[in-house]
Amino acid sequence: MTTTSLAPGLLRRLSGDVREGRTSARELVERSLERIAAHRDLGAVVAVRADEARAEADAVDAAVRRGEDPGPLAGLPVLGKDNDDVRGLRTTYGSRWFADAPPAEGDGITIGRLRAAGAIPVGKTNVPEFCIEGYTDNLLFGPSHNPWNPDRSPGGSSGGSAAALAAGLAPIATATDGGGSARIPAAFCGLLGFKPTGGVIGHRFTPDWIDFSTDGLMTTGSDDLRVLLDVVAGPVPGDPTALPVPLPQARLPRRLIVAERTDELGPLPADVAAAFSDAAERLAALLGVPIEHREPGWFFPGWSPDEDWFVLAAAEHALQLGRERIERDGGSLHPSAQEFLAFGLGVTIDDYLAARRRRFAAVARMDEVLGADAALVTPTVAAAGWSADGRLGDGSAGLLGPEVYSTAIQNMANLPALSLPAGTLPDGMPFGLQVTVPRWADRSLLELAARWERAHPWPRTAPGFEEFA
Repeated sequence: MTTTSLAPGLLRRLSGDVREGRTSARELVERSLERIAAHRDLGAVVAVRADEARAEADAVDAAVRRGEDPGPLAGLPVLGKDNDDVRGLRTTYGSRWFADAPPAEGDGITIGRLRAAGAIPVGKTNVPEFCIEGYTDNLLFGPSHNPWNPDRSPGGSSGGSAAALAAGLAPIATATDGGGSARIPAAFCGLLGFKPTGGVIGHRFTPDWIDFSTDGLMTTGSDDLRVLLDVVAGPVPGDPTALPVPLPQARLPRRLIVAERTDELGPLPADVAAAFSDAAERLAALLGVPIEHREPGWFFPGWSPDEDWFVLAAAEHALQLGRERIERDGGSLHPSAQEFLAFGLGVTIDDYLAARRRRFAAVARMDEVLGADAALVTPTVAAAGWSADGRLGDGSAGLLGPEVYSTAIQNMANLPALSLPAGTLPDGMPFGLQVTVPRWADRSLLELAARWERAHPWPRTAPGFEEFA
């Protein structure tokens, strides 16, 4: 199929300016550092490497003067999520347990590939403790605030990165996705949020959530999504999930299966339901295909893959951190982390293996649902949002209830999914439309993003903030 052509996005424009000498890497790094300092109140960035970034920018500029090409991301500042290593900075996972961690000796896979393409790490972004929650708050750095409304959360677990992008603090900020961690913050901050098929971006080490977690991408525009995927995709030795061949070319969906939920957790809030219905109709019109409505109970009659996700993720995370330490020091953790890990410690081997076996049934069912040419369309998040400290209405802070989520089945079934900016809710906050396609159809989502952007453009930053341009 023909790939939609758009004007070069932010990343191509900025890196082109550096390579052609119209601007310098040093100017871009200084701009990012200045904006980070000016917006500390967002709680998005938890560490900076100013001197090192300036020196690396000067090296990029020197290479340009010598006639060398520093790479497709030449001189672009990047912020790394604080569950992954950035050489020279500690990795805390948003936890006081790792507050005194030594500086990382090397980069994680995505940061390393971005750096090899010419990008310059300038700092790290905030996460919920151990990336467990859908809101970004912890006892080490405090909460991150949504640039669209500082009383609201930017989501989680990649909430610091999403807030940084929506506020124009840097042109690139990294994300991961083990249960919606790239898609949820993208929806709440008016960004594209992409979870690739597991294996598209290789793992160097075993993830805490063994089968679920992958590096993801969040961007302000669709061309940036293409640029970043080309840079960071690829296998890693020792990763049994890694795809050793290029992804198939884009092929747009020929069927749209539209559902408010894939689990019977009650109706959507009225405002969310109205926004979802409107966005799904616009997507169907854009693609020229009819909508096939499905009720939540149609997907998995009598059982819940979302519950199995929670069993597996909690048990695997608790094992990674260690029973002895959780039982000894768990009282120093954020309440949501305490609750999640306590549940994980209580999972029996029988329950764990039963959930792992049912995962194959979930994969088979989603393969049947999607076939070769369908897309599943749902809200990215089944709620209008929550406070910066994770409260829904007058409820207490802690683990958010399962009824607010719509993103776990994609990790359970290893499917690629994309959150599209799809307008705003009556309270002025962004709404995200989630599109899920068959495994390895990742480039179809990138093409869909380009077509959606051309038909329904969205603001590049939150109101009152300046695009990093």
